[in-house]
Amino acid sequence: MLVVTRPDRPRGRGRHLSPPPVAEAARALGIELFQPASVNDDDARASIAAAHPDVVCVCAFGALIKEPLLSDYEMLNVHPSLLPRWRGAAPIERAIMAGDAETGVSIMRVTAGLDSGPVCLQAAEPIETTDTYGTLSARLERIGGELLVRALDERPPFREQAEEGATYAQKLEPGDRRLDPDRPASELDRVVRALTPHVGAYVELADGERLGVKEVAVVPDGPPAGTLSLDGPRPVLGCAVGALELLVVQPAGRRAMAGEDYLRGLR
Repeated sequence: MLVVTRPDRPRGRGRHLSPPPVAEAARALGIELFQPASVNDDDARASIAAAHPDVVCVCAFGALIKEPLLSDYEMLNVHPSLLPRWRGAAPIERAIMAGDAETGVSIMRVTAGLDSGPVCLQAAEPIETTDTYGTLSARLERIGGELLVRALDERPPFREQAEEGATYAQKLEPGDRRLDPDRPASELDRVVRALTPHVGAYVELADGERLGVKEVAVVPDGPPAGTLSLDGPRPVLGCAVGALELLVVQPAGRRAMAGEDYLRGLR
C-alpha cells in the first residue's frame, strides 16, 4: 500500500512547514508515504507503479491528475456532494451557503473532466440549520469511507452523470469571507457556518480592522444595514433584511471569545 499526498506547506501565523493530515495519518499507521512535487512527473508515476495498485483511490487531493497517469489505473474519487450538483473545489461550503436541504457523498471514476465522471454509489445527508463546515464534513467523512469500502468490495456498476442540474462549487476566494451587510442576515448566517472553523468569516470595523466571526444568530431587528452596533450585550450587524447577533468573535491576533467578552474589553 502507498499513500500519495501533497508536499508539506507553510501553515499558521509562523508559516512553519507542516505536513498534510493524511501524511501524518500514514506515518502513524506505518504506511509508505510519497509526497511528490507533481503526481504527474515520471518519477511519481514510477513510484506508484512500483506499488502495483489494483485501484487508485482519490480524496481531496487538490491537484490535477493528467494523462498518462489518468489512464494507467482505475481511479475512484470520493466527492462530498450529490453529483452532478456541486462539482468542483468547495462542494461542502457552497452547499451550506446555498441553503441546500441536503448534500451527500458520491463515489465516481476520475476522468479528464471536472468531477464529471460516472458514479457508482451515492448517499444523501441532511444539512441541519445549525450545521457548520466542521460538523457536516465530519459526517460526510464517515459516509465517504463506508461508501468507498462498499465500492471496492461490491464493484457496483457505474452510470454516467446527467448534465442537467450540474452546478459548480467555485474555489473560495478572499471576498467570500466578508460579511456583506447589503445581503439578508439569513444568507450571512449560512456564510459564517460554511466557513467555520477552517476559513473564517469577518466583518469590517470602522477603523478598517477585520473582526473574525465564528458564530451568529439571526435576529429580526437591529441597527441600519451596514451598521455594527456595540451598544447592546453583544455586537449586532444590521443587514438588508434582519440583523446578525455576533455570538462568538475573534479579534485580529487574539483567541476567539464570546461577543459579550469582546464588548467588555472595548469598554
